[in-house]
Amino acid sequence: MHVIVLGAGVVGVTSAWYLREAGHEVTVIDRQPEAAQETSFANGGQISVSHAEPWANPAAPLKVLEWLGREDAPLLWRWRADWQQWFWGLSFLRECMPGRTRANIAAILRLALYSRASLQALRQTTGISYDHLERGILHLYFDEQEFAHAVRQAELMREFGCERIVKSAEECHLIEPALAHGKLQLVGGTYTADDESGDACQFTQKLADLCTQRGVEFRFNQPIDALLQEGGRIIGIRLHGGDVLTADAYIVALGSYSPMLLRPLGIKLVLQPGKGYSATLPLDEGSIAPTVSLIDDQHKVVFSRLGQRLRIAGTAEFAGYDTSLNAVRCQALLDRAMQLFPFAGNFGQAEFWAGLRPVTPGNVPLIGATRYSNLYLNTGHGTLGWTMACGSGRLLATLVSGKRLEISAEEYAPG
Repeated sequence: MHVIVLGAGVVGVTSAWYLREAGHEVTVIDRQPEAAQETSFANGGQISVSHAEPWANPAAPLKVLEWLGREDAPLLWRWRADWQQWFWGLSFLRECMPGRTRANIAAILRLALYSRASLQALRQTTGISYDHLERGILHLYFDEQEFAHAVRQAELMREFGCERIVKSAEECHLIEPALAHGKLQLVGGTYTADDESGDACQFTQKLADLCTQRGVEFRFNQPIDALLQEGGRIIGIRLHGGDVLTADAYIVALGSYSPMLLRPLGIKLVLQPGKGYSATLPLDEGSIAPTVSLIDDQHKVVFSRLGQRLRIAGTAEFAGYDTSLNAVRCQALLDRAMQLFPFAGNFGQAEFWAGLRPVTPGNVPLIGATRYSNLYLNTGHGTLGWTMACGSGRLLATLVSGKRLEISAEEYAPG
């Protein structure tokens, strides 16, 4: 078949890769001049299976109330006169129920484990490199109550196949010696040795090059105006200049912008753009920066070593499709980094970025067929797009090809 993939971020490009590997003719369309220029550009850099607990959990409503009015809050909700935002908020509260949280963790972990294994196999097959490190991910806790919660979550994740191991403060310092220079008293942590880190932008662009070598066509600088339908099928894509492209099947992998394209077709996704921030700090020979990828769960901030750079990223701001930088939130990232790693480098040279992550209420992505027989979705990965990208692309290609599934797809099927 000829398959058109809409979106050249990490999810779209991995979809293209696995579709081509399955024998399909593939075209990728994107409005940007090259791959990975939006959400995949400067994210936290983690393949973090261990970060599977969704934002929606039993403790979330109280935390959101505590954070109200704080411009530097880990999760900042800006209310708007938008019924879709309000509906998403009510759905989020439903997903905070213990039973729903447990089910969502199981679904996220299943796909994340599959995806990490798929990435490792792809790396072995192609030799692709992207400033990646295989040194695990260490979750840090500076509060006894937060640590106690993490111990319970680690036990649940081990039950579902993720080896997230509880560590004492002393053991955390042995895993990452750079923590010794921090100004905060560490209570404990959890460590997942099989997790990884790496530059999602580098990976996506290099994989796009490999796709091109295998015959995938990329059409950049091509904004998409509409999907054209007739008789329960998609019959083409109208580009901004008026051209219409046709294929046998179509994949929507446009992240936060997916709902805009699908709404005229009567497909209403419960999905909101969650703006994440990052700061990238150049390192030099005198820098004392971590080499193990870290997650500060209480502040929702991650740290990843990417070659001679330290990526500091995290938080979520629900403010519609605004991608502007908020100085207070940017500074909050640096302040936390300086508390933990005061000698990491010249913080005055940090480069800031913000991108929109497509967030479903329960953080479970939407992968699979729609009511239109040849239209498929691969979106809604929230903060775990890089973690789930290879698994999502591989699962999607299997569904399109009608082949036997390696993991269940029911939890990710669009409603």
